[in-house]
Amino acid sequence: MILVIEAIVAAALWLFTAIGARVIARRFPLVGQRVFVAPDCAIHVVEREPLGEERGAVLLVHGASGNFGDLDLALSARLTALGFRVFAVDRPGHGWSDRLKANAASPIAQAKALRAALAARGVKQAIVVVHSLAGALGLAMALEEPDFVRGLALLSPVSHPWPGGVDLSYTIAASRFFGPPFRHVIVMSAGLALMRRGVRSVFAPKPVPPNYIVATRTPLVLRPLHFRANAEDVVAMKGHVTALSPRYGEIRAPTTIVTGDHDGVVYAHIHSLGCERDIPGATLHVLPGIGHSPHHSAPERVVAAILEVEGRALSAERRQPDAAPTPA
Repeated sequence: MILVIEAIVAAALWLFTAIGARVIARRFPLVGQRVFVAPDCAIHVVEREPLGEERGAVLLVHGASGNFGDLDLALSARLTALGFRVFAVDRPGHGWSDRLKANAASPIAQAKALRAALAARGVKQAIVVVHSLAGALGLAMALEEPDFVRGLALLSPVSHPWPGGVDLSYTIAASRFFGPPFRHVIVMSAGLALMRRGVRSVFAPKPVPPNYIVATRTPLVLRPLHFRANAEDVVAMKGHVTALSPRYGEIRAPTTIVTGDHDGVVYAHIHSLGCERDIPGATLHVLPGIGHSPHHSAPERVVAAILEVEGRALSAERRQPDAAPTPA
């Protein structure tokens, strides 16, 4: 009898997940363009036009458990008001972007896909702004696509190997054997129940912005395929930054790092300080009383850091009078 009850509960939760995924997809539909970077892979790109004369392109890339909406909500209006053409994207496998067919969790492979998507939109060069887990993607892009990265702004980045592993839920969700039942039976109901608490931990000690979960379309990550992509990215990241981090001395793009001194999600003393140490000329801004999302809790400081990177890029361009024009 106990087994029968357990089977009924599991079937009900599986059905709840299937229905919930459809409801979430309808509530948070595609808002930008799906740009194909391969015959079977499209990247969701949301483009914001500059107000007034254009001064160049900015690429915004979100971290784990998110989509384009996070950085777009915090920064796009501020940057377009300054004249930037802004592109906020869903990383491969997240939001409304397709998952890559090979090396899906690789920051290098994801960086190349995003660069191809922007190239298809006519962008030759951009200031790249990346948050949290996407820090490794931005660093990989600066290493592998240096002609594209006009400047690099790392917001609370993941960049270096750290002690320990990752949360067990990610390991289970990424598992080939245990992953499917976990994603289809547990994740949707548990995720909806715990989402507000998880978001508060990202912003602590600052409050969560009003209506943040809806405004940033956060529930999209609870869909089984997308939660698998998210888990795979998290689980694989330590190996990728272990391989990438010895190369950071090769980066030549003007780079700035912005982190909070109350970040409870990543180890700022390992990642942010490590980037300042390893990247030539990198500058570090540690914001007092700020948690893991400085772009929401202190957006004016993040915009100032982006302008700092732009200024350094302009100085370098003036020293090379034959260089190609920088605007997208």
